Amino acid sequence: MRKPIIAGNWKMNGTIASGSILIEAFNNVLEGMDLSCDVVVCPPFTALERAVTLTRNTAIEVGAQTMDYHDAGAFTGEISPLMLTEVGVSYVIIGHSERREYYGETDETVNAKIKSAFRHNLIPIVCVGESLEQREAGHTLEWITSQLKGALQDIPKEQVSQLIIAYEPIWAIGTGKTATAAQAETVCKSIRDYIRSVYGHDVSDRVRIQYGGSVKSDNSKQILGQPNIDGALVGGASLVVDDFVEIIKAANMADV
Repeated sequence: MRKPIIAGNWKMNGTIASGSILIEAFNNVLEGMDLSCDVVVCPPFTALERAVTLTRNTAIEVGAQTMDYHDAGAFTGEISPLMLTEVGVSYVIIGHSERREYYGETDETVNAKIKSAFRHNLIPIVCVGESLEQREAGHTLEWITSQLKGALQDIPKEQVSQLIIAYEPIWAIGTGKTATAAQAETVCKSIRDYIRSVYGHDVSDRVRIQYGGSVKSDNSKQILGQPNIDGALVGGASLVVDDFVEIIKAANMADV
């Protein structure tokens, strides 16, 4: 039985003050809920320490939106895993399509970051996904398999079973478009099948696979009800209390 996980990626939104208000609102609602899913919020770097403080002894954990794979050095503007663990972060998003498109993230750097995250006891949320052109050309599964091969190169199966894979079709991120539940399930099942072929049944049965891409309160139940979808990586809706809570509720009810 895989425990669903809902993670909110705030992207470059919110300040320490506004993020604190948002987390306190989440805490007030979730405190009275009997949660059977994990809940993670991923604020901007400046708000991480405050987020960790506000979520201590609550149902919410905190993740970062990216990190460098070096522990320290002359890497101006970067954030190391040591900096994240110092403030109490538990998760880190790695390889988001926006990082790949705008900041040169590659399968090789994703791989290095996964290894670094595990060295520092951070749980990676590893993103994969195809463009609209790749989907229309029928290359979705081929592309995502290639991303997984590169990202998971030399990662031991014990660690693969602990990480989270987030399927985020690029064409559905921030566009208002969403893959149908059937489309999302097809790809998530293929991801699990690939993990099974490389690492075996035990790992594939344990690894959690999220869907991300314009997940909202009104489509979350159908998406999260799919057998191979174990949660969601939520963008804009994670900045709206009612929407994010409804998605959490949908995951709580999902028969995963």
